[in-house]
Amino acid sequence: MAKLVQFDRIGGPEVLTLRDVEVGAPGAGELRIRVDAIGLNRAEVMFREGGYFYEPTFPSSLGYEAAGVVEAIGEGVDGFAEGDPVGVVPAFLQTDYGTYGDHVIVPATAVVARPADIDPVQAAGVWMAYITAYGALAEGGQVRPGDHVLITAASSSVGLAAIQMANHIGAIPIATTRGAGKKQALLDAGAAHVIVTDDEDLPSRIKELTKGEGVRLAFDPVAGPGVETIAQGIAPGGFLVVYGALDPRPTPLPNAQSFPALSTSTYTLHELTTDAERLRRAVAFVNAGLSSGSFEPVIDRTFDLADIVEAHRYMESNVQVGKIVITVAHEDGTV
Repeated sequence: MAKLVQFDRIGGPEVLTLRDVEVGAPGAGELRIRVDAIGLNRAEVMFREGGYFYEPTFPSSLGYEAAGVVEAIGEGVDGFAEGDPVGVVPAFLQTDYGTYGDHVIVPATAVVARPADIDPVQAAGVWMAYITAYGALAEGGQVRPGDHVLITAASSSVGLAAIQMANHIGAIPIATTRGAGKKQALLDAGAAHVIVTDDEDLPSRIKELTKGEGVRLAFDPVAGPGVETIAQGIAPGGFLVVYGALDPRPTPLPNAQSFPALSTSTYTLHELTTDAERLRRAVAFVNAGLSSGSFEPVIDRTFDLADIVEAHRYMESNVQVGKIVITVAHEDGTV
């Protein structure tokens, strides 16, 4: 038997229940993973609340990320052996698979080798954050050395990964945070500048920091009407990439009547992780950054699997800077 987090209705953290289930053997194209650590993501909160881009089917599992070891291999799966240290990347729907458990079955296409010097807690904080940042900042070549990059909601794990990635490329990361309480943490994390949006006018401050030029790329998970304000700080010919929908209100499309010419696009992690070649490039890029020390996942706090409700409440508090990780204790004493 395995322990698996499930929920039977839309709601707050209290709907999450840790249950004993029969995990079974992996099917064709699948792997069974002994999970050592789980990375929490805002997408899972939205999924639990019924505000994600697809609806749960009950009883529903959840979870996109995990680090552990291969426990069993399904038919037709090559390139893995039992005992291999691995990470699970978001490359599936949570209505089909989930990582919130101590033993889980996932598609082999969502599993990547874990570098030997990256422990499970750090590894659980890597893939959602760094591949999301990679797709927008690095893959398309939109960000070049010396470019200014605006990173909104920068204290999230994706925001912190984007700060590190901008520095890795040689760009200049400008981070935003609503309140002043996280400003120093963002500077310590590598942001060249931090704009506190509750206290400062965003477009004016961007123009001041960039000597009137504006940023080449703005990387935003919030969406909603605020994109119009962000667009005012983008340089002519620059890029606005919206990769989330934390603000449920309609998102206007900036247009040439109000702003300099710019390219706007949406971006989802799944368009990259479900493409084998693009995922291969992303993993190679991120692993190179981890090996060189340019990338270092920021772990805010860890919780035990039994405390999953508390962990979700903590995520909803929005006080964290970096990744929230669930650790999984096993009967042999390993975590």
